[in-house]
Amino acid sequence: MNQVADAMTRGVRTVCPSDNLVQAAQAMTELDIGALPVCDGDRLVGMITDRDIVVRGVAQGQANDRMHVAEVMTEEAAWCYDDDKVEEVLDRMRALQIRRLPVVDRHKRLVGMLSLGDIAVKATGEDTGEALKGISDPSEPAC
Repeated sequence: MNQVADAMTRGVRTVCPSDNLVQAAQAMTELDIGALPVCDGDRLVGMITDRDIVVRGVAQGQANDRMHVAEVMTEEAAWCYDDDKVEEVLDRMRALQIRRLPVVDRHKRLVGMLSLGDIAVKATGEDTGEALKGISDPSEPAC
């Protein structure tokens, strides 16, 4: 396997920027995941994580059924193309210390998600152990 398209998960659940935080959290609960792509139609506009909901929403004392995903999501989310080489994407994931990336086609439409688990299960030859180590290295405290 060489390309992201060979390892990624297709048919990914998404949320809209106008969805409220309760809807996003319920989708994460149903799927037992901690991150969802945020799309406007089929265009990726960001990512929302369970941490975003807690730190940017709940911790601010806002009513979660009235706060929209757009208010807490990460707009400048990292992503990759479906025809990128898995090895190059692993290097990016390691550098950014992230475990999953949305995957877009060359028209910037969301076509899937690539997780370290996808690579570990479907990839051959890639050193997922080293990637996991690089992704998981703790960062230094900001004190």
